Amino acid sequence: MQVVILAGGLGSRISEETLIKPKPLIEIGSKPIIWHIMKIYSNYGFNEFIICCGYKGYLIKEYFANYSLHTTDIKVDLYKNSLEILKKRTEKWKVTLVDTGDFSNTGERIKKIEKLIKNDNFCLTYGDGLSSVNIKKLVSFHTTQKKIATVLAVKPMGRFGALKINNNTVESFLEKPMGDNGWVNGGFFVLNKKIFKYLNKKNLVWEKEPLEKLSKTKELSAKKHNGFWYAMDTIRDKEYLENLWSSGKCPWKSWND
Repeated sequence: MQVVILAGGLGSRISEETLIKPKPLIEIGSKPIIWHIMKIYSNYGFNEFIICCGYKGYLIKEYFANYSLHTTDIKVDLYKNSLEILKKRTEKWKVTLVDTGDFSNTGERIKKIEKLIKNDNFCLTYGDGLSSVNIKKLVSFHTTQKKIATVLAVKPMGRFGALKINNNTVESFLEKPMGDNGWVNGGFFVLNKKIFKYLNKKNLVWEKEPLEKLSKTKELSAKKHNGFWYAMDTIRDKEYLENLWSSGKCPWKSWND
């Protein structure tokens, strides 16, 4: 099954980084966040990716075109003008990079890769979210539900500490509780290719009309996920994910080095 990654947005809320690189190339522990996302899928046997590029997409293309230079040992003979890769083992990934436009909306980007989808179902995610989700179980759930689309439903972490107050006395303090207890779009989807019929208009935002129509026609199922999920929108988010990675207790790292 193929995995489509939306990687073309401007990332304006983390402009400290995106002035010089696209958001999916922002590094967590010396590796781009898109690498972490792909490792999550690869750990469950999903190794064929279609990346929808946009803003500064040429840098994403260059990263994967030179992936061996980034990740393996090399020997360069300057006199002979030759390069030898010493460590030949690398990822099993097949990566197709498609220019879907600098300012396209998310629905447009998905529509532009329609002809590249080989099978009835495919996975879709964003280039900035990490989770401990079991991808195989998500796909299996989608298959049993027999709907056009499945979304991973998550409860995001709250931004601030929660206080329980009684007669002006704090009885409990909970640092960063689980939001307001509501389920939200976790950004990990499994889709049937019938979805492209919902993407025929221009300037479509995937998260608006298409998903609203699917829910109204009862063609959108939700797989509840109570484990780790986090989206990188700001520098604060990047620092939080960096700290998790460096702690050695990284909740989305389900693979072995």
